[in-house]
Amino acid sequence: MRRDALREYVRGSLWVLPTAAVVVAVAVGAVLSLVHLPPGAPLAFQGTADDARTLLIGITGTMVTVIALLLGLTVVALQLSSTQFSPRLLRNFLRDRPNQLVLSSFVATFGYAAAGLYTVGVSAGQRTSDFPRLAVTGAIVLLFVSLGLLVYFADHLAHSIQVDSIMRVARTQTLAVIDDAVLGGGQESVPVPHHAVPIAARRSGYLQAVNVADLLVWASRTRACLRLHLRVGEHVVAGTTVAWLWPASADDPWPDRTTAAAVLDRDIRIGLERTFEQDAAFGIRQLVDMACKAMSPAVNDPYTAVQAVNNISVIFNRLATRPLGDYVAQDGAGATVVVPGRRFGDYLATMCGLIRRYGAREPTVAQAMLRLLVDCSTAVGDDPDRRSAIGTQARLVVAEADRYVTEPADLTIVYAEAAPLLGAPTDGVSSG
Repeated sequence: MRRDALREYVRGSLWVLPTAAVVVAVAVGAVLSLVHLPPGAPLAFQGTADDARTLLIGITGTMVTVIALLLGLTVVALQLSSTQFSPRLLRNFLRDRPNQLVLSSFVATFGYAAAGLYTVGVSAGQRTSDFPRLAVTGAIVLLFVSLGLLVYFADHLAHSIQVDSIMRVARTQTLAVIDDAVLGGGQESVPVPHHAVPIAARRSGYLQAVNVADLLVWASRTRACLRLHLRVGEHVVAGTTVAWLWPASADDPWPDRTTAAAVLDRDIRIGLERTFEQDAAFGIRQLVDMACKAMSPAVNDPYTAVQAVNNISVIFNRLATRPLGDYVAQDGAGATVVVPGRRFGDYLATMCGLIRRYGAREPTVAQAMLRLLVDCSTAVGDDPDRRSAIGTQARLVVAEADRYVTEPADLTIVYAEAAPLLGAPTDGVSSG
């Protein structure tokens, strides 16, 4: 879990990759400085030592300016995504690998040229005409590479702050979580017996990830059963119950609570913010935030809300075919680890509730949500629980629109979209 936490931190950090790039650039420069080429060689810089120093000084000054420009544009993009879309989208921009690579290239070019000023045209504190010509050529190459990346960065930034691109990133990351994360395996859940004892959390924060495999190894070794109290993505308060512990059978000795607390502290990660690692609801929350922000009086952009619902529809059609609920891991001899999970109805409530209330006065938003529910109804097949959850949300959407949309003609599209789920408008829904 510590390695995973470190990898997640590095993935979302703007300083780690540039720092490594500077180290690599300086090391490459040191190696190239050992290669001495005559002035007439094809790859050798053809100027004098003074020309080389002037070139390196110009490159360092240019790179400082370009880095300041890049960071300024990045801050603008972060501010735009935070204020206009959702503050939870900042993590997506920080994790954007092209941004990190471009910044790394610029910083590496600066470090390479600045380090070269210590050796080019200088020896033992005196000026000299002998200098590593190949290393200076390398600085020119890096300058042209940085120029190309600057143009690429401008294009990438312009595309990355478009609402369609932002939604696509959130949707893609969520689909990856659905395919890989612990969302439930369709097993019958294990209830907490009355004699189970609580294990308190040692820190506060969001439950980011659970290492089920290592927890099951410990449970098998100690003949214990563990059930987490909260789902991945929910907030944990230090001192409150984070899990329940009990022996696998009445004949087994009670596991040590102190050891269990240490194992939980090692194999579950609690951090300051939610992540995509095992939390599919986080991506849904990002898209829901965008929809709600678009329907706020300050923005008043219902079509963006419809786009968000369309992207959420892709996610829910993938969820509709997945086994959801509690994830149960057992060793065959009674030892059990249970990670509570969201069911399909829980995901629907996460999505529909806020958008339904914020978009109650806009029939096109209600129409998009009902279209999503119709698609889900087709995907879930004959599953009674999921069909019941879909029907409940459809009735709420139609009832909310019926309450706030005053023009009967506008309600027609809502009733027409709800008909496959609820039948005629008179079936439990007012006709307006």
